[in-house]
Amino acid sequence: INHIVHNGGLYKRPFNEAFEETPMLVAVLTYVGYGVLTLFGYLRDFMRQWKIEKCQNAIEREEQKDFVPLYQDFENFYTRNLYMRIRDSWNRPICSVPGAKVDMMERVSHDYNWTFTYTGKVIKGIINMGSYNYLGFAQNSGTCQEAAAKALSQYGAGVCSTRQEMGNLDKHEELEKLVARFLGVESAMAYGMGFATNSMNIPALVGKGCLILSDELNHASLVLGARLSGATIRIFKHNNMQSLEKLLKDAIVHGQPRTRRPWKKILILVEGIYSMEGSIVRLPEVIALKKKYKSYLYLDEAHSIGALGPSGRGVVEYFGLNPEDVDVMMGTFTKSFGAAGGYIGGKKELIDYLRTYSHSAVYATSLSPPVVEQIITSMKCIMGEDGTTFGKECVQQLAENTRYFRRRLKEMGFIIYGNEDSPVVPLMLYMPAKIGAFGREMLKRNIGVVVVGFPATPIIESRARFCLSAAHTKEMLDTALKEIDEVGDLLQLKYSRHRLVPLLDRPFDETTYEETED
Repeated sequence: INHIVHNGGLYKRPFNEAFEETPMLVAVLTYVGYGVLTLFGYLRDFMRQWKIEKCQNAIEREEQKDFVPLYQDFENFYTRNLYMRIRDSWNRPICSVPGAKVDMMERVSHDYNWTFTYTGKVIKGIINMGSYNYLGFAQNSGTCQEAAAKALSQYGAGVCSTRQEMGNLDKHEELEKLVARFLGVESAMAYGMGFATNSMNIPALVGKGCLILSDELNHASLVLGARLSGATIRIFKHNNMQSLEKLLKDAIVHGQPRTRRPWKKILILVEGIYSMEGSIVRLPEVIALKKKYKSYLYLDEAHSIGALGPSGRGVVEYFGLNPEDVDVMMGTFTKSFGAAGGYIGGKKELIDYLRTYSHSAVYATSLSPPVVEQIITSMKCIMGEDGTTFGKECVQQLAENTRYFRRRLKEMGFIIYGNEDSPVVPLMLYMPAKIGAFGREMLKRNIGVVVVGFPATPIIESRARFCLSAAHTKEMLDTALKEIDEVGDLLQLKYSRHRLVPLLDRPFDETTYEETED
């Protein structure tokens, strides 16, 4: 049954997102699986306590046994007894550029994943379905590499100072002017770390007496920044505009708790593409609510900049909106640009304020010159300022790869979350045993995938997350799809109870949600 939601003609293009409900039997079996693992975990902890089984995990020293435990909580129990069983699916060391294909160092464990030993062999030519290399700029040859090598020989690798002291290079100034032009804003500022761009700048923008309205699935960096700010935080349901509007109304009507004074500022925190759900923010509606209730909007475009929009300018361009309607435009250089660091763009007054008051700007070391050059070269390529159409072709290729890959997976019968235009493609696994099994089986078939479980997702919503790239050829995608189909049959992962048929006659201002037939 397709449930149609009208949203007042704010959308200039189809906006299709699917979040199929977990089948009841699968949910029950997932809980049972975790229940069995938990029981065995307590049994093994009992055996470790009485020295029946060797204890491999970190414990307090004997002389500290009367102290309050530093790390004996549920997450430590989970790590010890559940995560350790499938630990070989993570932290796999690669020894090549993270392009469309990677080389991986082979490792084995003789003590059930507590420690690993390298065999000395290298597994070559693994199709990389896990890196955030959306536009294929993570490469060790070509114009970006040549420009970065030239910058390295001219400036060296490090700056050894902050921007406010001796670390402000001409390249940093050039980068910030280019970013502002690329985003269509007055000014921009670059930072050395994407995570710190959020966690260190939100506290500079809001504080005590301010209200933050945050999407429940926001990234850890946004959550940390909100907590460090000291502002009051209220959570709205993921991409749910009714939930957001209710919180905005309540905030304006009731004001601050106890005193009932008006809030100094109300800041809405959202992401462009949500990296675990593959969903795209309902930006036209968020902007409409922001204007209606006179609040501020902070948009994290870490995954969407470069990956969305006809010319790769992110979710604002994707919806055909005005960048001036977003008060704080944040993004990272770590994904589409194949580099490191982050940026904030907006009005000149905002950026001048952050240059003085942001911890990340005042105390952090400046971006490395070769990294800056990589960003400048890749950004100019996307903008077409290098005299070629290569950047535009990459953006178009990513969009084609995304739609093709998502459609094929849905046709096979997998439950796939997110928006049809999102290059982040979550394939639902649910059961704990299938997390490790999927990662291992795919690696056997020379496909590198990322599997995700608790605490990065809710405990029963484990998934495999594919990240598409413009560097993937159709042959690579077909090979990966063939192997995914085979592993899906082997592990019985095709949970979907109906396969989506696109509604070609749907009006542009409507959204289709998938719902179960019951």
